[in-house]
Amino acid sequence: MHACPIFKPFTPPVRWGIIGCGDVCELKSGPAFYKTEGSSLAAVMRRDAFKAEDYAKRHGVARWYSDAGQLIADPEVDAVYIATPPSSHAEYAIRAMRAGKPVYVEKPMAASYIECEEMNTVSCETGVPMLVAYYRRSLPYFLKIKEIIDSGEIGEIISVHIRFRSPANPQDSAPDKPWHVQPEIAGAGYFYDMACHTLDILDFLLGEIVDAHGQAANRAGLYAAEDTVAASFRFASGVVGCGEWAYAAPLVTNCDEVEITGSQGRVRFATFSFAPILVQTIHTQAEYNFPRPEHIQQPMIESVVAQLCGRGKSPSDGISAARTNHVMDKILKR
Repeated sequence: MHACPIFKPFTPPVRWGIIGCGDVCELKSGPAFYKTEGSSLAAVMRRDAFKAEDYAKRHGVARWYSDAGQLIADPEVDAVYIATPPSSHAEYAIRAMRAGKPVYVEKPMAASYIECEEMNTVSCETGVPMLVAYYRRSLPYFLKIKEIIDSGEIGEIISVHIRFRSPANPQDSAPDKPWHVQPEIAGAGYFYDMACHTLDILDFLLGEIVDAHGQAANRAGLYAAEDTVAASFRFASGVVGCGEWAYAAPLVTNCDEVEITGSQGRVRFATFSFAPILVQTIHTQAEYNFPRPEHIQQPMIESVVAQLCGRGKSPSDGISAARTNHVMDKILKR
């Protein structure tokens, strides 16, 4: 097998183009591309040309397109952020990499593990980096949890327990359902769209999950995809875990909690709500609070820009992100 070609780092600024400048780009990610040092936002694309133009004008972007191919071909675009639904991630990422342009892909990396493998193959063949928006790996909230675990404060890790329950989205019962519950667009349902964040951050905190099994069901009957999932899994280190996810549960049962138990204590935290990190050991108890960043992806985007300029390495790439797709596909028995 031939070694992957070496990517030549950019001289800043990295000029970005966005494919799919929708809701996620308004606050979570888009502004970070022009607020990060060594980075600029050169062009945006959306199939609705009016909305693409509107986004561009409001964010001070010089050019906008309604065709992804035109953005990828734009000589003023160095790298591409793909913020479309998962069903088009592989297509756009492969087109951009074959054009010599690094990509930063929204999560989940693709609509299936097979597509992730195809994307990684092209990245290796071309030598063009592919990075993935599992931005929790760069947030101070989760870095504090990693520090607690790595320091041995709660001892040797024994097990993990995930509990997530939320009520159905009002749109779930409407004729025009969100793409998140349409498997042909999302890959599966809310589990694929949301649980990927939890499973990926556990990969970051505890290492690779090497075995996973699950049961999925549709209990509320609001859409075709699963709305309830139970799973068990095992890490390469021998740590075992289990999880339950319910996306059509009564409001009174709301829960967003991950508990990691060690031989000397435990740490509890949330994937989404930024609830206080709670650490309890045999001798002590502590609580840590971190605010939600204004642009939640900015720390990750800063690391991506640093890697593309040869000044560092992003903690989330196609290899780590594909592992998360693999675990989800095994849980859903796909």
